[in-house]
Amino acid sequence: MSEYPFDWVDAFTDTAFAGNGCAVVYDEGELSSDVCLRYTKETGLVECTFIGPSDVADLKVRYFLASHEIAFAGHPTVASVRSALARGRVSGPRLTLETGAGIITVDVSDDNWITMTQNAPVFGQVVPLERVAEVVGLDENDIVGLPQVVSTGLPFVITVVRDHAALRRAKMNASAMEAFQNAVSFEGKPVMEPYLVSLNGATAEGDTFSRLLMKPPSPKEDPFTGSATGCAAAYLWHHGLIKSPSYCAEQGHDMGRPGLARVEVLGPRDAITGVKVAGQGRIVMRGTMLP
Repeated sequence: MSEYPFDWVDAFTDTAFAGNGCAVVYDEGELSSDVCLRYTKETGLVECTFIGPSDVADLKVRYFLASHEIAFAGHPTVASVRSALARGRVSGPRLTLETGAGIITVDVSDDNWITMTQNAPVFGQVVPLERVAEVVGLDENDIVGLPQVVSTGLPFVITVVRDHAALRRAKMNASAMEAFQNAVSFEGKPVMEPYLVSLNGATAEGDTFSRLLMKPPSPKEDPFTGSATGCAAAYLWHHGLIKSPSYCAEQGHDMGRPGLARVEVLGPRDAITGVKVAGQGRIVMRGTMLP
């Protein structure tokens, strides 16, 4: 029986049992996609990563939801780098990851902040208010501006909500989400669930507070969504909804899993070249996968 070591890492936090958990499996590229999907579903986590060698970067990272493989994800990137650093697979202060979204550059600070530079945003279709409102169970007047597909490696429909009350009222309508994904696409593929952003932090430290409600077989809600945080930052800067390109993003507090990211949008509002999203990570468990 083959054995594959793994680390269970909470990302976008330095505290155990906060932020967003990810199992980082060192399968060296051996496991089939079906096994990776089954493993992710077995953990009950939103995402897991599978680590192997790369000819073009320091490591190759594969990202899996319980339903399918995705090109890129934020909190699993932070988790994977935290794990790989602890195991001596990589070293700072700069390293690269081969992902389905291309080569991602990661910087590691002396105080253990992990900063990924996400791709320059691609702005996709504007989505009608009523379609997004139906998916997340809100009224159209709860939404500020027009929701829009944005991708910095993984496409989300960025949706700004009026206040924390609206954010907390949101509830996933799974059947409406199915219709939503049939109608809304990015480069010919379905997009992720709407990412809801309010322009006030959950605490005094934050500048935004967000939620990502998910459809089955994923858990009902994602505690912290690093890839969508990058997309949201690009949207907010591009549309003039934030005064500074640097701010702190918060998510997960109402789930009892508070997370924080430091965000910096690179470039002017009309010519963004990338988005830096930084977070910490805490290893909480280690073990061996025995598929």
